[in-house]
Amino acid sequence: MHNQGGHPRLGLAIATRVFGSAVARNRIKRLIRESFRMNQFSLPAVNITIGARDAARGKTPAELRSSLERTWKSIAARM
Repeated sequence: MHNQGGHPRLGLAIATRVFGSAVARNRIKRLIRESFRMNQFSLPAVNITIGARDAARGKTPAELRSSLERTWKSIAARM
C-alpha cells in the first residue's frame, strides 16, 4: 500500500505463539529492522507489515536474512 510520507515504513507483527520468549521475539525484530534499514532506499514509498510464521522458528538468522532480501526485491520489482 502506498503512503504519503515519501519513504517506506515498516510494521512488525511477531506473535508470542510463534516466538515464545521475549528474547526470541526481540531478536527476530532486530534482525528484520536491520534488514529493512539496509534496503529501505531501494524500496518505494509503501507501508510494509511483516508477520512471523511458524516456519520462521526453525530458521537460522542467515536463512531469515535471505528470505527478507527476496521480499524486499519482490516489493521493489512490483512498484
